[in-house]
Parts: sequence; C-alpha cells; structure tokens
Amino acid sequence: MNEQITVVASGAAAPEPVRASWLAELRATFALAWPLVIAQLAQNALATTDVIMLGWLGPSQLAAGTLATTFLMPFLVGGVGLVGAVAPLVAQARGARDTRAIRHIVRQGLWAAAILALILTPLIWQIRHVFAALGQDPAATLLAEQYIHVAIWLLFPALGIVAFRSLLAAFDATRVVLLITIGGVFVNALANWVLIFGNWGFPRMELRGAALATLLTNIAMFAAMAVFVLRHRRFRRLHLLHRLWAADWVRLAQIFRVGTPIGVTVLAEVGLFTASALLMGRLGTDEVAAHAIALQCASMAFMVPLGIGTAATVRVGHAFGRGDTVAIGRAGWTAFGLGTGFMACSALLFLSFGPTIVAFFLDPAAVENGHALALAASFLAIAGLFQLVDGAQVVAAHALRGLSDTKIPMLVAIVGYWLVGLPIAYLLGFTFQLRGVGIWGGLASGLGFVAVVLVARFALREQLGLLRPR
Repeated sequence: MNEQITVVASGAAAPEPVRASWLAELRATFALAWPLVIAQLAQNALATTDVIMLGWLGPSQLAAGTLATTFLMPFLVGGVGLVGAVAPLVAQARGARDTRAIRHIVRQGLWAAAILALILTPLIWQIRHVFAALGQDPAATLLAEQYIHVAIWLLFPALGIVAFRSLLAAFDATRVVLLITIGGVFVNALANWVLIFGNWGFPRMELRGAALATLLTNIAMFAAMAVFVLRHRRFRRLHLLHRLWAADWVRLAQIFRVGTPIGVTVLAEVGLFTASALLMGRLGTDEVAAHAIALQCASMAFMVPLGIGTAATVRVGHAFGRGDTVAIGRAGWTAFGLGTGFMACSALLFLSFGPTIVAFFLDPAAVENGHALALAASFLAIAGLFQLVDGAQVVAAHALRGLSDTKIPMLVAIVGYWLVGLPIAYLLGFTFQLRGVGIWGGLASGLGFVAVVLVARFALREQLGLLRPR
C-alpha cells in the first residue's frame, strides 16, 4: 500500500473518486485493513504472551493474572473506545479536506487520554476491596493486586497510542502502526522472559514482572509512535503538538460526545466478559484458567474483524465527510463480507482442533492440568459457534461509527450484553447447573442479539436518517 500523503492547498489528501466500483472498494479496504489486522493480532499477542508465560508458572498464577487483567481491561478498553473517537472524526475531516480540524482533534485526543488516566487510576487502585466485596479467593486477590499496582501506570501511554494510531489509520499509514506494534511484541516477550523468571541476573518478579513488562512495552510503543508523527515529513506539517497546552474546548467536547458512547459500548461488551470471569471465579481455579485460555483464543480471532472494522470506520468516514452515500454503503458491506468470511474460517478451526489449540497454554503432560484443559476445549467449541455473530457485530458497530452514529449502538450493546447475555449466562451456568459451558452460552446469546440489531441498523441507515450531515 502506498502510504505517501499527497497534500493539496488545504493541507489534506485529495478526495477519492466519488464512484468507486465494488472491486475497487474491496482493494482499498483490504489495503487499509491488512496492516491493521496484523497489528491487532500483534497487540493481542502481547496478552497471549503474558497468558502463556504465566501459565508456565502454574494455574494459580495464571488465574490471578487473569483476574487482574480482567479487572483492568474494562477501564482500559472503555478509555480506548472514547479516545478512539479520534479515528472517525479525523477521517471525516480528511474527507472534507479540513486540515485545521485534524490538528485540533488529535491534540484534544491526547488531552482526553490524560484526563481519563487521572480519573481511572484511583479507581483501579482499589482492586483488593472490590474483589473482597465480590467474594473472590483472598490468595488470588492479593496476587492480582500486585499486578495491578504496577500495570496501572500504563493508562496514559496506552490511550495516547490510540490517538496517534487513529491519525495514522485515517491517513492510510497503517504499515507504521503494524511495525511499531510488532516491535512491541518482541519487547514484551523479552521483558516477560527476563522479569517474570529472573533471567540475565534480574530478580524473579513473577506477576509483578509481567505487569512491569507490559508497562515498559506501552511506554516504548507510545514513544515510537510520537516520534514518527512528530518528525516524519508527511505529518510534521500538521504541527500536532504546537500549543499543546491550549485547550480547544469545542473539539474536546466533540471527542467526548462521540467517544463516550463508543467507550460505553466497548465497556458493555468487555464488562460482560469480565462478569463471566468473575462468575467462573465462583466455580474454581480450573474454570478461571480454562476461561482465560478459551477467551485468549477467541480474542485472537476477534482481532481480524476488529482490524477490518477499524478500516470500515475510516472508509465510511471518508465517504461521509465528502457526502458520497453510495460509497458509504459499499465501504460498510465490503468490510462486513471480509469480517464475517474470516470468522467462518476461525469457527471451523475452533470446532475441529480445539483440544490441540488449548494444549499450547498448559502442559498436557502434567496430571494437575487435565481438568483445566478439558474445560478449555469445551469452552473453545462454544466460542467457535459464535464466531460469525462476533465478527458481524464488531464490523457493523465500526461502520456506524464512521457515520458518528454511536448513541443508539451504545444502548443496543447495554441491552444485548447485560439484559440478554449476562442473565442467560447466570441462568444456564448456575440455575441449570451447566457451569462454565452455560456461562459461555450466555456470552454467545448476547453477541448474537447485538449483531442482528446493529447490522439491521446499518442496512436501514438512510431510512433512519443516519446520512444527514452532523
């Protein structure tokens, strides 16, 4: 993909042809999406590395690390969703050739990242009291607290990465995102190996080492991305940090207005999985470890439609910014076909090779791991059944974000995940005594509900008035 940005008199990229064919749209979406997909897979590989290495320490360490990251993730991904409003807003500004708006949006995106970090840090710090109130195992809670009190400092760099990444994606410069993220995977793996196990003369820090490795990796990635967008000639002319201290309250409010529903939407979904992990915690350590393994596999597959969905936000946002209603539909449906097509393949993989896949996470030769591995394989089989709806809901949600349509999808997510998915998970898991399998059945139900409603909403976008300029 050619990442060079051609700048016209206004400083923005020249508009694309108004009537691209379906094949041209497919090529453009794929060219934009594939680096984002690999970058999302690499980003997920950061967590996968932690899960694998903590698994080498044993189920108790893996369970504690899972509880800690499960507690942190809703706050983090909610913030990522909010700051992620930079992506559709910059894409729309680029489509409208408004360079000044691009500069102010990115700048206030960094402000939003700092504000969220200041708000969330004292809340996340209270993990021990929250887990005690929820009836979690005291020993696992103490270990989880050790992890959180180190990892908590990654909030600003992690959210700052989102602001810069959104800018790069909106300008089709996604290969840079890919390279920096892959670099982060290697940094994280090396830091984990050194700090968790005490190699090369470093102290053996175990869970604290995993948290410190994650923190250092996020700082390194943020620094690399900041240096690129500030020094490279293609972005230097935007003067992104010029008068960074000067607030643009209108743009900051716009980011929070568009981004807050996105953050709540993502939080509703991740919160469902957080609640499911806490429900697993009531069943036992093996159930939590198995849940972590199956969820990590499902999350890895989910990264592909998530990357395609990000491309859909940009492509739909470009078309919306220049007022091309035909291109909006083609961009959305092309991304939908790519996302669901991949998830059909991952569903087949999970259903066919589940036991083989989960064996990568825990040693199958160890007798004490047998029950956790059997549970993980059964959970992964259910994950295979909901792959299609999971891909459909994420691409549809991102396509709607390209239209700045975020409030109704937020309500759909809240209803689907918390009024449909979670009650069914509890009912099947505890009332009908299906335990972990029932909890995963509830997850599938919530995802299916959201997928149907959001796809229908994008299909009816014109009748619902979503194509009117905002």
